[in-house]
Amino acid sequence: MTILYFADTRFPIERANGVQTMATCHALAARGHRVILVVRPDTATPARDPFEYYDHPRLPLLEIETVRGPRHPRARRAQFLLSAVRRLAGTDADVVYTRDLGLAAFLLRLPAGRRPPVVYESHGIAPIVSAEMSGMLGHADLAPTRQKLQRLDRREQRVWRRAAAYVTITRALVDELTSRYGERPRVFVAPDGARSNGDIPLSGLAADARGRAPATAGYAGHLYPWKGVDVFVHALALAPGVKGLIVGGHPAEPDLGRVQTLIHELGLGPRVRVTGLVRPVEVRAHLISATMLVLPNARTAISERYTSPLKLFEYLAMDRPIVASDLPSLREVLTDERTALLVPPGDPQALASALERLAGDPALSAALSRASRALATNYTWDRRAERVESALAAAVDA
Repeated sequence: MTILYFADTRFPIERANGVQTMATCHALAARGHRVILVVRPDTATPARDPFEYYDHPRLPLLEIETVRGPRHPRARRAQFLLSAVRRLAGTDADVVYTRDLGLAAFLLRLPAGRRPPVVYESHGIAPIVSAEMSGMLGHADLAPTRQKLQRLDRREQRVWRRAAAYVTITRALVDELTSRYGERPRVFVAPDGARSNGDIPLSGLAADARGRAPATAGYAGHLYPWKGVDVFVHALALAPGVKGLIVGGHPAEPDLGRVQTLIHELGLGPRVRVTGLVRPVEVRAHLISATMLVLPNARTAISERYTSPLKLFEYLAMDRPIVASDLPSLREVLTDERTALLVPPGDPQALASALERLAGDPALSAALSRASRALATNYTWDRRAERVESALAAAVDA
């Protein structure tokens, strides 16, 4: 099958969407599909090679095409949409795949005879995400207008009704879409994943003078407030026997400074290490020093129903116990006391208690580590590609 994958983003990009897009395309190509990934060029100088940046071997079936455009965002967006239409003219692709709602809605306006079937991958309901995001970013003055929310809702409805097949990252998102827009055929759930070759043994931990690895709680990812990093830092202040490791922090964003200031105000400087931004392929090398891993998402619509965090699946593959917020989206993967300890979101004391419990109970830590490592085999990128294949085949056969 030939898959035309559109992603209107500079590429490579340091964010999770770039990691997920590259890994999904690479896994599909590794399974024998021809994948043409259409993106915008890298803005770094010199331009980075996506295969090297994401540490994926080159595959003859994975091609990356770039669409150059003007610098102004609106003009650049219009250029990408027009380029997508031109790319479809005379294409031999069997199916179009995208997680770009606007692009999917735009392509679905074209007559079916002028394009391949379109498969859309949803990461949330756009009007809800848009309304919530301005508050989470602390920009209430940039809240979307009612007209914008109505426009996003119409796009969601059009894509839900017209896409040849529909992929979501959580079951909760399927349920909400169905409740909002009605039943539809050919809906598939494909959670995100991680590499399957990530065995990192506990013997790789640095030991203290007693011969035991110091209790260290690790977090990897962006430092946005809704990711719960501030709650994690407050929890560390309440768990004096646990060190902290935060892998992430973009130097061009205010979140790194906010978290560093909080660490300083709480007097945690000697106990908490913040790496700053690292390449995706370097994350595991940093997390190897952690004895437990933390996913402290705050309670938001996005976290409750729309998230399938890449860090979760990376954590599963690392042979470490996990402490996570007790949210519906995470409970689709994790089970409290079996594969992780789940704590109320936004509760530093509950998180601190869970960290101290793991630090003082090696048997529990070992049991949770084994269980999460076994669970990881169901959440590799190859397993995700297999799930996406079902959607692609259904779209072609529709």
